[in-house]
Amino acid sequence: MRLRLRRDRDPEGRMTLGEHLRELRRRTVISVLAILVGSIVGGKYYATLYNTLTLPIREMAARKTSGAVTTVNFPQITDAFSIFIAVSLFVGVIVSSPVWLWQIWAFILPGLTRREKRLSVAFIAAAVPLFLAGCYMSYLVLPRAVETLLSFAPDSGSNILGSADYLSFVLKFILAFGIAFLLPVFLVGLNAMGALPSRVMIKGWRVAVFLCFLFTAIMTPTPDPWMMILMALPMVALYFVAVGIGWLLDRRRAKRDASVDWLNVPDDQGSTL
Repeated sequence: MRLRLRRDRDPEGRMTLGEHLRELRRRTVISVLAILVGSIVGGKYYATLYNTLTLPIREMAARKTSGAVTTVNFPQITDAFSIFIAVSLFVGVIVSSPVWLWQIWAFILPGLTRREKRLSVAFIAAAVPLFLAGCYMSYLVLPRAVETLLSFAPDSGSNILGSADYLSFVLKFILAFGIAFLLPVFLVGLNAMGALPSRVMIKGWRVAVFLCFLFTAIMTPTPDPWMMILMALPMVALYFVAVGIGWLLDRRRAKRDASVDWLNVPDDQGSTL
């Protein structure tokens, strides 16, 4: 008897709980390996990346905008190594974003129809540039945010920042905006699974817009409202793009269901068409 090494997939994408868990484990392993490979690239260019991320501090110190001393140091003996690992992993997450974004989406894809897959794959292709755009925009805002936060130090004090604390803030700041720009992808994913109809997203647009501005207000602690608006408007626009794509998916499903119902209508002899 021939041993079947792999079970045939259900044509409708249904899987048992065990199959879901094995699929999740497989895609998680692939994502982690991709991040580790990307981290090697980050480790190779660590010195350049460190200088780039600490540039706002050095520029602020060079301008001497206040009497306070501003510098980044390594107070603990293990800080240099910890920062090397953190920056390398940060680069690994960004470099491998095409891989782990696709693994997240591919975990959802089996339950979709062929037409929905084509539309969804076209949209997931935008996930990588969206993620990178969010990271880049946050980096543009970073100098203003750092300068604003450090400006509260009195002239008699000193801003001697621990490198671990500073870079932890910078990396989280950049990744937060990168992930926030992925919101449309996950909204479309929930819609494609039938968990979030477009009519629900349309009804909640006011709450969504408010949350976008609230997020940017928290993440861009600058007194300039234009910076907050500049960061919030792309997120709002992406939300409405997701609503539009969700509406198209809902419309396609409604047409498909209507055609199936029509074919199943019994005729006068009691048979279906």
